[in-house]
This record gives sequence, structure tokens and C-alpha cells, in this order.
Amino acid sequence: MKKNAFYAQSGGVTSVINATAAAVIQEAKKFPNQINKVYAGQNGILGALRENLIDTSKESKKLIESLYYRPGGVFGSCRYKLKSFEENAKEYKRLIEVFKAHDIGFFFYNGGNDSADTAYKVSQISKNLGYDITCIAIPKTVDNDLAVTDTCPGFGSVAKYVAISTQEASLDVQSMMESSTKVFILEVMGRHAGWIAGSSSLAKQNNSDAPHIILLPEITFNQTAFLKKVKETVTKLGYCVVVASEGIKNNKNKFLAEADTKDAFGHAQLGGVAPFLANLISQKLKLKNHWAVADYLQRSARHISSKVDLEHAEAVGRYAVRYAVKGMNGVMPVIKRKKTSKYSWEIVPAKLSKIANIEKKLPKSFITKDGFGITKKGIDYFSPLIQGEGPIDYKNGIPKLEKPNLILAKKKLPNWK
Repeated sequence: MKKNAFYAQSGGVTSVINATAAAVIQEAKKFPNQINKVYAGQNGILGALRENLIDTSKESKKLIESLYYRPGGVFGSCRYKLKSFEENAKEYKRLIEVFKAHDIGFFFYNGGNDSADTAYKVSQISKNLGYDITCIAIPKTVDNDLAVTDTCPGFGSVAKYVAISTQEASLDVQSMMESSTKVFILEVMGRHAGWIAGSSSLAKQNNSDAPHIILLPEITFNQTAFLKKVKETVTKLGYCVVVASEGIKNNKNKFLAEADTKDAFGHAQLGGVAPFLANLISQKLKLKNHWAVADYLQRSARHISSKVDLEHAEAVGRYAVRYAVKGMNGVMPVIKRKKTSKYSWEIVPAKLSKIANIEKKLPKSFITKDGFGITKKGIDYFSPLIQGEGPIDYKNGIPKLEKPNLILAKKKLPNWK
């Protein structure tokens, strides 16, 4: 029996997440006997709870195609984690009420660890609540920390941005080192895993190139060793470039820059490790330095996105729909790297029970013995993921964006509080 589908974007967005959205919408049209409309949640899962469902059938073909060029989350995302059914059954019952009211039989949740957990919970609990719905989680996270999948859509583009930014900034510092800046610090995302920081190693063409120091969450921060390495590098090369994950910790297992607040997922809000390191260098080594935080820029830079990453993002969206119409509930389409001399990959299904709430850390084999760099094995992993440039249309010198209609379906239920 033909049913509608619900698609939602969750958590921090990426430069290629809309490519996944476009792929889901386009692929769904290939199965007219199984999927009727695709509704998108306005601001992620909150769109379902609030019954704010965007009718994507009201969008033009041109607009859907333009999503391949658009960063951010066109339908809106959110940081909202569903608690367990025992803690808050009302939320799950509300989801099912909305799904029933709008004849939704397919649930596509595009996000990271917390989103995989939500999709898994809904896939299990819907049975208990007497409503049949097929739940598919679609991978997306710049942190690249999802289990099972070789990489996560969104990561390759951030890796490309960070590597290029590291190279460009290092040339700037190298130009000024004689009479000005000696040390440059770039802070990148990565709360518990150092994939993004590690990818900055792709900027190195020889041993003396930046980054000279990479600080990873997997390695406990040693202040003495760090300062010694900075000083030695400046003495030898005249300058030093540091790339630091936001989530590096001290020997007390506390973030170097942890604030007193928490985000909507309950994670500690990080207050900025770059200025912390800069202050340390200024006080202890008396070296002039500058710092920058890549922040949202690294995950929204569609103009410099990786073509491989864009292809990954599209593929997982299409396979999500194919798995759903086959009745494959509680799975995620993941990327599997093939064992070939030239980089190749395929999409395979993986059970959400093996992915939800599991973080994939940077392997020890990717980290140099001194803890400040990336090995050849790590370079070989990162390198294929940043290849090629995602095509993009420009108008008057800036990327051209189509304006979506974002028309909401008529509500059928009382407002959710």
C-alpha cells in the first residue's frame, strides 16, 4: 500500500547534506506505487513533533536539483534528542500520531550518532505502539565518528577545507615570520575524535611543511611536550603552525576549554581551545602568535567541497529510499571502501543497533609516535576523500541559490507542547 515519507535533517549541517535531501526526494519519485509524497520536517525532528511538515511536492524540479549546490540545511535542522520511551513516552506517541494523521510509512533521519539512536528507537518502539513504519537513518556528520561506515558524508569536504586553509595560512605566517607572527593556531571541530584535525596533515608536501603540530582528542594534552615542540619548530623553521581539535583534554580528562554550559544534546559546550593555547604560548614562550577558529566556515564551505564527498552524500540518500521500499527497517546505508589499488567504494546496509551511540575514534595506527602528527596510513585514508571539486553555479561572482517555497501541509492535530 502506498504511503508518504518523512525526511528530517538533524544536528550540525554540512555543505553536502542538501545533496542527500535532493537524492531522497528524487529517488522516491522512482517508486510511485510505494511512496506518494515526501514531507520534510521543518527544523528536523521538531517538525514532526510540531506537525510542521514541508510538502516537497510543492517545490519545483529546478529547486530540488539546486540543492546539490546549497550548503546548510534547506529544511532546517535542530539539536533535539529524544529520551528513552520509559522517560518520555509522550514524544514517541506524538510522533506516531503525526505519522498516522499524514499516512507516513517511511521515516528517513539524516544525521549523526544521536540521529541514528533516534531512528533506531522509533524503529523498535513503533511496533509496540501498533504502527508500522520503516525507519532508515542516513549518515551525516563532519566529525566522521559514526561506526561501521568508512567515512561520513560531510567529512570529506571539511577535510578539504581544513587542509587547504592550513596550507594557505601557513604561507601567510611564513611570509611574516621574520618580524611578526611566529605561531599560528587553527582550531577545528572534533569533540571526541580527531578526524578533522588529522585531515589537516594533507597540507604537508614535505616534512617541513605545516601543520607542524596536530593536537588530537585521542592524545592527552601534555603542556611541557607541546611547548617544547613549538619552541623547537620555531627555532628550526622560523615559524610553527598548530591545528587543534576543540576537544583536546588534559591529564584530568577535562576539556582544555570547557565552558559551564551544555548544548541541547547534553554535551559540554566548548569555549575555544585556540585562545587557550595562544595565551599559553604568549606567557610561556613570549612568541607572537595568531589564532583562528574554523567553526561554521569549515562545514558550510560548499564552494570548496569535495566531489567524492558530494557523491557519497547523494548515494546514501538514494540507497536509503531503496532500502526502505524493500522493507529494510532499522538500517543505515553506509560507505564501504573496497580493497583496490585505486580508491573505490560501495553502499551497503548496516544495522542501527551496531551504530547508534558508538563513536569511532582515530585509530592509533594513524597517529605518529610523538602524538603530534599523522602516519602514512592515515594520509592514505584521508587523501581519496578530498578529491575533486563539487560543481557549483555562480551568478555575479557568488554561488547562485534558488529560493525554496517551504509550504507546510495542513495540520490535522492539536498543537504539541
